[in-house]
Amino acid sequence: MPADLLLASSSAIRADMLRAAGLVIETESPRVDEDSLKAALTLEEASPRDIADTLAEAKARKLGQRYPEKLVLGCDQVLDAKGTTLSKPQSREEARDQLCRLRGETHRLLSAAVLYHEAQPVWRHVGTARLTMRPFSDSYLDDYLDRNWPDVGTSVGGYKLESEGVRLFARVEGNHFTILGLPLLELLAYLTNRGTIAA
Repeated sequence: MPADLLLASSSAIRADMLRAAGLVIETESPRVDEDSLKAALTLEEASPRDIADTLAEAKARKLGQRYPEKLVLGCDQVLDAKGTTLSKPQSREEARDQLCRLRGETHRLLSAAVLYHEAQPVWRHVGTARLTMRPFSDSYLDDYLDRNWPDVGTSVGGYKLESEGVRLFARVEGNHFTILGLPLLELLAYLTNRGTIAA
């Protein structure tokens, strides 16, 4: 059976979401230098939304040009803390610093998706979720990191809402799939309208 799309990512969570929705997918890492691209965009004072969208498009374009006959999906997620973009923490100490910064505050998760076909972008969407952290104690934070590091190092902000990270929050507004890193409902609507998947 031919694949519905090629996911330009090594993200197991995104691949699982797409497969659970009944899509047949292929995956391949696009090998984009995300850190350099993000640094350049930050120097240009690009908004967090534009950073997420640009990174998603860079991934889709990289494989979309290599496989023009395929429908290629690029994705990226950034955390917007009052206009500052946070990335995946590189150490336990950095995760602690990020969580202290987010504690008691509201931040946004921006999940961008871009589809390429015939080496051109054919669809894009940036989903937004707003999350408010509760004022958790330092002792809980340290215990949380003892239990969850390094696993949470693969997520922006140093938490995973689908596991113990949910205990860090007082309020969550937004689509669950967007929080996990993919605006899945909007993507499925486009693929249905396009005729890629059954209506």
